[in-house]
Amino acid sequence: MITIAKENPRSPDVSQLLAAFVEEVKQRYDSPPADVGIFDPDLVSAPRSVFLIARRDGNAVGCGALVPMDEYCVEVKRMFVAKGARGLGIATMVLEELERLAREFEYDAMRLETGDKQPESIALYGKAGFYRIPNFPPFENDQSAVCFEKKI
Repeated sequence: MITIAKENPRSPDVSQLLAAFVEEVKQRYDSPPADVGIFDPDLVSAPRSVFLIARRDGNAVGCGALVPMDEYCVEVKRMFVAKGARGLGIATMVLEELERLAREFEYDAMRLETGDKQPESIALYGKAGFYRIPNFPPFENDQSAVCFEKKI
């Protein structure tokens, strides 16, 4: 059984998922993307923000967050599914719940950044209706960054 729910971004399960995310990104790139470092939990303590955990049979296997960019736009951050849980539709489920919450929070658009060495992510976002946009800060000079947006 797969569940997706808001959870404390300071929990040990979140720390473990984010550490795996950072490690995987670092393995894919010669130099890490602009914001791959430590995720600041305070980013999701702001109004109209959230951190979600996907659990499979109670075990934390995926995550994703919404971080406000401005009054109208929210950024999807830290989308990740652990290697052993991929191919089950978990990333799609997390992204759909993030979109549902973004609508509930009354945003007009969602933005995100992924990297050119993450073809699975690029395919996921394209399938979900996101389209390429020029790189936004802090990614404007990052040649490996691929930025997307979706009007909601």
